[in-house]
Amino acid sequence: MINVTKKWIFTKVSSAILIPFLLWFIFNLVGFYDKNFQEVLTFFTTEPSKFLTSILIIIAFFYAALNISEIFEDYISDKKIKNVANKLLYFFAIIIPLLTITVIFNLSL
Repeated sequence: MINVTKKWIFTKVSSAILIPFLLWFIFNLVGFYDKNFQEVLTFFTTEPSKFLTSILIIIAFFYAALNISEIFEDYISDKKIKNVANKLLYFFAIIIPLLTITVIFNLSL
């Protein structure tokens, strides 16, 4: 299979998987409006919320990295700069979710 086709399929599949997680998160985010900090912290310290938020972050960064990579392909003509930009993008798309998930799993009341 051609790389471009794989990228297109991964983008479509990840966006379809991302929709229910975003709906879940937005629904809960709206509920935070009238809650205090302790109640919001309690939400993020429960096991299902930690797991679902982690999955949301991983899929969101995967989806974003694929789309930003496509922008690099379209608008950066120098091959060396494009490769460095893509490598940095993928590096940060791994590091930032890992750090965020680590913080979420280390939250405590």
